[in-house]
Amino acid sequence: MARLFALLLLSLASAAWAQSYPNRPVRLVVPFGPGAPDTVARLLAAALQSQMGQPFVVENKPGANGIIGTQALTSAAPDGYTLLVTSTSIVVNPSTQKSLPYDLAKDITPVTNIATGEALILGVNAALPVKSVQELIALSKQPASRLSYGSPGVGNTLHLATELFKARTGASMEHVPYKGAGPAIAALIAGEIQVMIMTPPLSMPHIRSGRIRPLAYTHTSRAAFLPDVPTMREAGVQGMEVDGGWYGLFAPAGTPAAIVERLQAETRKAASDPKVRERFEALALHPLGDPPAEFRKFFYEQIKAYAEMVRIAGIQPE
Repeated sequence: MARLFALLLLSLASAAWAQSYPNRPVRLVVPFGPGAPDTVARLLAAALQSQMGQPFVVENKPGANGIIGTQALTSAAPDGYTLLVTSTSIVVNPSTQKSLPYDLAKDITPVTNIATGEALILGVNAALPVKSVQELIALSKQPASRLSYGSPGVGNTLHLATELFKARTGASMEHVPYKGAGPAIAALIAGEIQVMIMTPPLSMPHIRSGRIRPLAYTHTSRAAFLPDVPTMREAGVQGMEVDGGWYGLFAPAGTPAAIVERLQAETRKAASDPKVRERFEALALHPLGDPPAEFRKFFYEQIKAYAEMVRIAGIQPE
């Protein structure tokens, strides 16, 4: 009976703590520079700040495909005042790195999936003399072509998707990693690289302006916002149905369950707000906010799924 009473008191104290949380600014670490994770984090930060009455401050810590920023989370106090907003790359790193300075199973707490993307866009610099995927493949195989493609870093999902494309088609392209999708797309527009597989949030403004030419979409059907762009299958490439990834919210291991549940509930509330949904959907993203238990199950399934994709793409751990 005494133990049950103690547990009840602990539960009540935890609930009270969650209700008073936050009582000071919360730091949202983004392990990349400008790019889709940063955009998602800033949309979420604005919504949570409005709902919870305290500043949610985005702090960019780019480098090593998100590893540096993720390590900043794992070394933070588990009190809910340091959180991580990152992309699918977090589940790819265990398969592309020989070692990590943290253990995903022990050092972080999955809170909720913020949003998911439909698929990816294969695009080229507008000056490149190709109008189709098959023309790109043919050009890449010419001895003097020296095509290069960019990504937000080694092991990033966009790097992985492009290596899968190369494996499926025999295309020859050199990889150039950058510290975020934003710098990589800027390099594409400047002509430093010629090819990139991109998420819609950052690429669509440049596609609309004519600076990037889209060649294919990695979904099973065409995108409503790019009705004239074929799917990879329509473009003659089999086995390139790749989703647009997801963006998740994480806390350090040991963060009180009541705080984790509060953060998830507030994220879900933001996702159901029509104005917030509209802002996400304008970026071709679908806001979510699933319960922690569901997201945790999905998270560990994704680690296994991307390990298989890394194997198919032939990427060796570094």
